[in-house]
Amino acid sequence: MTEQDPRAYPDRPFVGVGAVIFRGDEVLVAMRGKLPRRDVWSIPGGAQEIGETYVEAAIREVKEETGLDIEVLGLVDVVDAINRDDDGRVRYHYTLVDVVAEWVDGEAVAQDDLADARWVKIEEINELEMRQATRDVIRMAAEQRGRARGGWPLRL
Repeated sequence: MTEQDPRAYPDRPFVGVGAVIFRGDEVLVAMRGKLPRRDVWSIPGGAQEIGETYVEAAIREVKEETGLDIEVLGLVDVVDAINRDDDGRVRYHYTLVDVVAEWVDGEAVAQDDLADARWVKIEEINELEMRQATRDVIRMAAEQRGRARGGWPLRL
């Protein structure tokens, strides 16, 4: 990333919203097509816009990135991602809001800034190149979903 990046060296945090989407015993994973996490598996999501709730942002971002319609079931976690340069200045600061959701309609097709999007069995998550923090969010979402449905949570 260069200094020309409009999100570099911000004067306030940016809010990003991600969605852990389930369809049966599968979860949707998305490969980022742009820096900073290009070619790494993650969950779909993006920046919250002025005037929209985090739920509206999740629904919009998933539609833009994958073409899917989802139903947001709840909040999974909120994480601060802060990256500092060699001088200790904050280069990037994101507040990441992750939700758990169910697939409603559509076929997963990578769009917008994704290189790929696919459904995988929940137990396959550990085989993908993915940040541990993303696996942890997927695990928490699976447990939350299992409790909400009155059944056993899906296991990673």
